[in-house]
Amino acid sequence: MGTRDDSDEAYVVDLCNRILHESALTQHKFDWLLGDPGTNGRRVKLPVDAYWPGHELVVEYRELQHDQPMPHFDKPDRLTVSGVHRGEQRALYDARRDTEIPAHGLRLIVVRPADLDADSRGRLRRNEKADLEALRKILARDSDEDRVTDAFRTWLFAEGWTPVDPTDRWTDLEAVRDHERLICEAKGRTSEKGIDADIAYGQLLRRMTSQDPHIRYALVVPSSSVKAAERVPLHVRELLRIDVYEVMDDNRVCQVIR
Repeated sequence: MGTRDDSDEAYVVDLCNRILHESALTQHKFDWLLGDPGTNGRRVKLPVDAYWPGHELVVEYRELQHDQPMPHFDKPDRLTVSGVHRGEQRALYDARRDTEIPAHGLRLIVVRPADLDADSRGRLRRNEKADLEALRKILARDSDEDRVTDAFRTWLFAEGWTPVDPTDRWTDLEAVRDHERLICEAKGRTSEKGIDADIAYGQLLRRMTSQDPHIRYALVVPSSSVKAAERVPLHVRELLRIDVYEVMDDNRVCQVIR
């Protein structure tokens, strides 16, 4: 049986170390990231895969069992301290990391096998050249569109939504809540606010392939682009089930209802 040192997770962290020029603190635990209380009332600290203090960055490498039911890992006949089986607890704790880490001022990046060169079972082929190139792009996260997307993702968690793999690979963000589904297009600060807003509306229109009334669409923009997004009248946006959300400079989110 393989060890953590030769796992895909360790391989990804090592590549990140090379890109960031800093060695990660692996399986690091924060005082504020806690699991559910056990029978003795104590709450254990939840580890993160890798933390780079100099970059204020946390990376989680989530293999297929984080997104797909796997009885071998999930042990559905055995309940955890959270009152659910291991697979449901894993999803619960992943969501807690997704919310708490950004809330404490750290950048969180989630890497999945599909982001790198992986086979159909989610095992990495360890193509270093291709994986390094992919990770450099993922770790950069310097554009304002990334800031807008990350802030909106954090807001979605706080509002009870769960981000899921997009139905359309070009969708920026997709989330579900009970029977609802939200398909999102995000834009950052730009010198061409009107053109970018028009493009974003067009991208949302092309993704309206389902007539399910429970699906809504979101155009997520920074404060500087709200007026451009409002050029499509509210009654038209309501007919198309498109909601506009503003991400402010301090990363607070509010829905635009005018």
